[in-house]
Amino acid sequence: MKNYTVKRYQESDYSNWNTFISQAKNATFLFHRDFMDYHKDRFEDYSLVVYEDEKVVAVLPASRVENVVYSHQGLTYGGLVYGEKLKLASVILVFKAVLFYLNENKISKIQVKTLPSIYHNKPAEELNYALFLAEAQLIRRETLSVIDLSKPILIANGRKEGVKKGMVNNLEIREVDQFDDFWNTILIPNLEKKYQAKPVHSLEEITDLKRKFSKNISQFNVYYKDQIVAGATLFESENVIHSQYISADKNKSATGSLDFLYHHLITEIFKEKRFFDFGTSNLNQGRILNKGLSFWKESFGASTVLQDFYEVETINYSKLENVIK
Repeated sequence: MKNYTVKRYQESDYSNWNTFISQAKNATFLFHRDFMDYHKDRFEDYSLVVYEDEKVVAVLPASRVENVVYSHQGLTYGGLVYGEKLKLASVILVFKAVLFYLNENKISKIQVKTLPSIYHNKPAEELNYALFLAEAQLIRRETLSVIDLSKPILIANGRKEGVKKGMVNNLEIREVDQFDDFWNTILIPNLEKKYQAKPVHSLEEITDLKRKFSKNISQFNVYYKDQIVAGATLFESENVIHSQYISADKNKSATGSLDFLYHHLITEIFKEKRFFDFGTSNLNQGRILNKGLSFWKESFGASTVLQDFYEVETINYSKLENVIK
């Protein structure tokens, strides 16, 4: 049996961590330290690095609250990240080593938010099996609305009508480098009015992230007579375009702004990508479905991909001791 050593991430690991992330089969740019650390003042980082001898074989982006460690709370997804050379039996042993390390360091539980399968560069559900063996409890399930862009897209007539409205109204779509118009005119007012909430990223944060990840983050705005009426902020990974923010002014039904924008993004701008991920339409930790929002996404041809959230007691490392024959 191979022996694995687990250590806390330190700033001196920055380069090795990012190099490993760039080669892993189940990682995106969200796991790069420059992305993870933009909000390091909000979370106590508890990321882990797993070694076989002196070689990094896995990492775990994570944060800590008291005696519970989480797949990093500032990220949309997480879990154990590893390369394609790490086989199933080894992933089980790596996860066992992680649980043992956490238990030894007085961490009672770990909550894991899995990376949805569409984000895998190659099939990478070894961790899901290890979680099952460790008797992890499913505590939350989100539904993502996803279009497989490699297949013919069935767009509903209602969305096509919206696209026609956009054409009649001479709407203009522009990719822009600045987020100010969208954030200040559309996104922030809408979130405040509808949910009494703010965007996850401040204007300063998303601007800084765009500077660091210019190829991965883009902003598309819709204009009517040179006035912004809608927009979308998009995160691009190797296989997936993810719609991080979608918002429009109160006249969106009359102008067809969102239908016009997303039809253009799906059929023109990103048609060569494998998947378009609209994100979740869930509330209350996945236990409520926003039917109207889900329907709008599905009417563009999206269907459902699941993202699961698990909790496992770290003492359960013992349940992984005799599972490999």
